[in-house]
Amino acid sequence: GGGMRTTELTVPGFRHDVCSSIHPLGVASPFLSTLPLEAHGVEWIEPPLPVAHPLDGGRALALHRSLDETIAAMGVDGAAYRRLFGPALDAWQDVIGGLLRPLRPARYSQAAIRFAAAAVRSARGLSRRFETEGARALFAGMAGHSVMPLERRPSAAAGLLLSLLAHAVGWPYPRGGAQSIADAMVSILRSLGGTIETGHPVRSLGDLPPARAVFLDLTPRQILSVAGDRLPSKYQRRLRRFAYGPGVCKIDLALDAPVPWTNELCRRTACVHVGGGFDEIAAAEDEVWNGKHAERPFVLAAQTSLFDDTRAPAGKHTLWAYCHVPNGSTLDVSDRIESQIERFAPGFRDRILARHVMLPAELERRNPNLVGGDINGGAQTLWQMLARPAARWDPYATPIDGLYICSASTPPGGGVHGMCGHLAAQAALLSLRAPKRLPRPARGAAIPTQRRTDHGS
Repeated sequence: GGGMRTTELTVPGFRHDVCSSIHPLGVASPFLSTLPLEAHGVEWIEPPLPVAHPLDGGRALALHRSLDETIAAMGVDGAAYRRLFGPALDAWQDVIGGLLRPLRPARYSQAAIRFAAAAVRSARGLSRRFETEGARALFAGMAGHSVMPLERRPSAAAGLLLSLLAHAVGWPYPRGGAQSIADAMVSILRSLGGTIETGHPVRSLGDLPPARAVFLDLTPRQILSVAGDRLPSKYQRRLRRFAYGPGVCKIDLALDAPVPWTNELCRRTACVHVGGGFDEIAAAEDEVWNGKHAERPFVLAAQTSLFDDTRAPAGKHTLWAYCHVPNGSTLDVSDRIESQIERFAPGFRDRILARHVMLPAELERRNPNLVGGDINGGAQTLWQMLARPAARWDPYATPIDGLYICSASTPPGGGVHGMCGHLAAQAALLSLRAPKRLPRPARGAAIPTQRRTDHGS
């Protein structure tokens, strides 16, 4: 399942998501939305609010599922927010479908083109549309998912996409944990006659049986290891230049009670962005990008057990939280994560029963695609958004006929959306249907893969 795993990391009875936890793209993805996930065991839970952002002094701002409610809560910034998201929300499926594909402007609607033009800006530049500290802080938290300095392009893209998803589909997550998405996809594949093999490390293409197409769900580093001897030297050089982004330090906590947030809005959502105002978040992300550890990091927290009683014993709760750190960092900054949460939820630390900390090395050990703890399959810089993993018209095809890449190192990058594999499969099918006959590799095959509940608004 890669980044979709759930297990007991702290003490028995407390189930924690090992990597991803909140999944708006699980219901909005042009690919995943076509799969019968619900028929194969996925039950989506949608909290009353998609996300909240606490500020000092007991204040907080939140995104509501309703665009009108969000605009009303923003006061003087409401009109600017409507201009930014109103047209895109009216055509959200087209807009999101366009953003989750390689750049092909001719295929975009006017709404998608306008939204994409805003997305390639820096979060700092886009935030100037807002007058209040709260609105700018809220957008900083959304843009912080880009794992980039908020002064750099296209850090606004993540903030725009995730905000649009909040209004279009909410920020749901599966009952029981992220593992249920992987389990459902396994079940669907098997129902179609597919088979899955595990426990067979693939160290070279020669380890695979013959096939017409091979898909590598790997980042450039592993591709060079597995197939480098067959790739042209020019393409190898391009893959070696591929840049990985910062890593993460992640903690999972077993709690004897919910997080005691000062502001009530933070208790009505499963996801809380913790980091103060725009400037504080921007400074933290800039430090990480430059190889430092922020004293007051931007923290992403998920409290899924508030609305899912399968995550912890009765009356108990789990908390999932992480912050960005330099790639490959060996410094445990879990105390800084907890301090940031304590800042907006006094007494939080007193409720911790047990903790589990994962540094970049453990994340990479659990999933080698998380190089240095990079959970996005590579830095989402402007260049790597346009040319990922290398500059080619078809980013999924390699110079070897029948060999394709389908990992998050291809467009559209990280996230539980399935689009990288979906688009790689489409590229392969187009090639296989072409009049020419592809030379069959001596060795090759697909690498073995490793009811919404609405709580009201």
